[in-house]
Amino acid sequence: MRIAINLASEPFRPRRPVIAATAALAALLLVLLGVLAYLGAGERARLRTTREALARLEQEARALAAEQARLEAVLRRAENAEVLEHSLFYNSLLYRKGISWTRLFDDLEQVMPHNVRLISIRPQLGADNEVLLDMVVGAESSEPVVALLAKLENSPRFGQTFVHNRIPPSQSEPLLRYRISVRYEQEL
Repeated sequence: MRIAINLASEPFRPRRPVIAATAALAALLLVLLGVLAYLGAGERARLRTTREALARLEQEARALAAEQARLEAVLRRAENAEVLEHSLFYNSLLYRKGISWTRLFDDLEQVMPHNVRLISIRPQLGADNEVLLDMVVGAESSEPVVALLAKLENSPRFGQTFVHNRIPPSQSEPLLRYRISVRYEQEL
């Protein structure tokens, strides 16, 4: 018969695997701390580079704003008023030239009912460089024109419409004619 007697004050417990696992975990955490410190230092360097680039760009923007203010002051002089007027006129012509007739007619084709005829169209530049279309459309009755107005207002390319007048049919023109203005938002 064998009797297990432990004369120690505390019984023996195998703690060596726990200590080894704790040491391995501490080493892994130490390596992760080193990696995070390295990444933090790299991020700090990138942040410094970004701040320097931002400061340089802000300085360039201030220099350009000062140059623009100086040039605008030169343009606002009385002797340069005629040149400024010509410049604004040419810029408005170039902006009008930028309206694509092909895209305009393609967008109108998407909303125009089959029984409405486009008689004339004239784009105009309004305030804030928005394009206003002054159109004359014709139809045999008013219902297709009302459908056109609804489609124009619901379209993402066209905006609020306004009917200026209605011209009754005549011997030379058998259609009811409506003069309509509509905002047009074309990507220029």
